[in-house]
Amino acid sequence: MTQAASPVARSLLRAALACLLAMGTGAALADDYADVNALLRAGKATEALDKADRYIAGNPRDPQMRFLRGVILSEQGKTTDATDTFVKLTQDYPELPEPYNNLAVIYAARGDLDKARDTLLTALRLNPNYAVAHENLGDVYVRLAARQYNRAQSYASISASVAPKLAMIRQLVDRTGESSNGALPADSPEQRRLVR
Repeated sequence: MTQAASPVARSLLRAALACLLAMGTGAALADDYADVNALLRAGKATEALDKADRYIAGNPRDPQMRFLRGVILSEQGKTTDATDTFVKLTQDYPELPEPYNNLAVIYAARGDLDKARDTLLTALRLNPNYAVAHENLGDVYVRLAARQYNRAQSYASISASVAPKLAMIRQLVDRTGESSNGALPADSPEQRRLVR
């Protein structure tokens, strides 16, 4: 999943900053988040990551900056490091649904749809009103359905009911921007800001 220039990721960072400011975290904290966000928007992801890492070194339990760090790593295509960051967040803050959503994005991008589904279901147990996780789960279910219809077609080539269903899934996928090979587009499933 390529996220380096993703408009979703940029809006995610702006939303994370707005969330922090709305929570009244203070000017010094807001400046750190604003600086990281500005660096990332300017295409200086490496510098943004360095600044986030320096901040985290002094504030290792800060979930907001750690989450931002995971987003930066995802944008840089460092999915192993991003996965580690989000997993650690789920361990330290198991009540937060957003890291689970972002993990699911990574799992879905690498084709691990069952793990993506289970991770999204966890996010939705934590926040049943989490619209982005519902949408992402729908995307995962569409891909799972396509996988099953393909399997059914390979086992029962004479089945007249499978081909129309598979064609309908392909039309749906084409309309939503997924590629014909079943891969997700760069911005879907959507990653989400951390809300506390």
